[in-house]
Amino acid sequence: MNDNNTQQKNPNQPEFDEWYDVVVVGFGFAGGAAALAAHDSGAHVLLIEKMPDPGGISICAGGGVRTITDRHRGRDYLRQTVGPDVPDSVLDMMTEGMLGLESYFRKLAQINNATIRVRNRGGNYPFPGHDALGIVEVAEIPGFDARREYPHARGRLLGPNVFKLLHDNIRARDIEVRLETAAQRLITGSDGSVLGLTVNQHGQVRHIGARKGVILATGGFEADPVMQRKYWQIRPVMASATRANTGDGIRMAQAAGADLWHMWHFHGSYGFRHVDENYPFALRVKRLPDWTPEVNTPEVAMSWIMLNKHGKRFMNEYHPYFQDTGHRPLDQFDPATQNFPNIPAFLIVDDEGRKRYPLGQAVLNDRAIAPYIWSDDNLKEVENGILQKADSIDALAELIGADATTVRASLERWNQQCKLGHDEDFARPGSSMLPIKTAPFYVGRLWPLVNNTQGGPAHDAQQRVLNPFNEAIPRLYTAGELGSIWGFLYLGAGNLAECFITGQAAGNHAAGLSPWEA
Repeated sequence: MNDNNTQQKNPNQPEFDEWYDVVVVGFGFAGGAAALAAHDSGAHVLLIEKMPDPGGISICAGGGVRTITDRHRGRDYLRQTVGPDVPDSVLDMMTEGMLGLESYFRKLAQINNATIRVRNRGGNYPFPGHDALGIVEVAEIPGFDARREYPHARGRLLGPNVFKLLHDNIRARDIEVRLETAAQRLITGSDGSVLGLTVNQHGQVRHIGARKGVILATGGFEADPVMQRKYWQIRPVMASATRANTGDGIRMAQAAGADLWHMWHFHGSYGFRHVDENYPFALRVKRLPDWTPEVNTPEVAMSWIMLNKHGKRFMNEYHPYFQDTGHRPLDQFDPATQNFPNIPAFLIVDDEGRKRYPLGQAVLNDRAIAPYIWSDDNLKEVENGILQKADSIDALAELIGADATTVRASLERWNQQCKLGHDEDFARPGSSMLPIKTAPFYVGRLWPLVNNTQGGPAHDAQQRVLNPFNEAIPRLYTAGELGSIWGFLYLGAGNLAECFITGQAAGNHAAGLSPWEA
């Protein structure tokens, strides 16, 4: 099948209500970048978003965009962290894209005089090439107040700056954006080519023709428990930022014949459940600085340890990038008892640790949900029940539901290892270790949480969605988190880089096709 051939209509194909060259589904970083690229390549573009506000989970991100400073060594690092299943051609495309991100952002910044900052930042693991990486940041935008312009979003650091830069470029080009417009199904021709899609726009069903292609940038399936159960053993897993990412793009691509890859892998950690059962998001545990084994050690001590239902410590609580892999030790199933002994887990901190910093935070993009503001001293959380106070080890054990002798032994062993500065049980770095011995003690239930998924439709270097025979489905593209390349270990700031690189690739290629119908 040739993308440029005139397609035959499916006899069951609905009449289209309107026409565009390229339709982009989802207005986060990837969708915005795809819309810009397609427009700048001469296409008439429609950008749709199912939520009332744009930004997706992109706007909640830290805002660092990963770059490569040395082509060959940087590519070596990427190969290790994406895993063996990503084709070389896709890896080469990502490598070249990461090399060009600084100039890409400087060009975008001409629209609003944003300050672009570049700094070195190594990889999360000591793979070859870990020091051939950098970060691009949108450090400042004159007159921009994130809380005023995007009050629906509560992110971290510079994520809103990056979205503002992208948003201003979309506005400057007068690209049509429709909010509260949810894609429902792709419309295909008799040969399987994607001809358009059906959407629900403010409750009205419309059929939109796409003369050149449809780009799916709908994110993953963080907020879809049904899809989680299909692909993950671990459960339950709570979403931490959005209710919008419910696997829409995955289902639409599957219906068009898409193959899927690394659906098991998600970027996640552990966090608290709000005491209000209607609050839809997990509250992330405090983000502490990442560290790289064999290269450096944690710069900030972690004030807590984690015990399981039996009162035993079961993991290194401070993985090198624990916001990515922190959930994995919780994914242990006991066939004898038919449960997960480490879910929920229990965060344990003493009074000195409680005073150090807030133990949690809320990150979200949702105008219907008020962001939870965690207190600096964690006492509000004691009052509302997210944390519970215990005046003794016996009381602490009672809160966990574990044997007091076991809990006491766990704390005594931990404190002894803190004296030695060496975790003999789980190899937590000595610089991160703090004793837990000053009553009162505090305990919080911890659950697995997903920051974002990585699985989705397999694709080629042009971001064309592939079927199980490794053939491109004509006129169907994916971008960003939907079918991400990160199939083994996530690279910090890598999803953000991927959004802009894959968005450009998909937008440019789709815009270059001949229209299937005049």
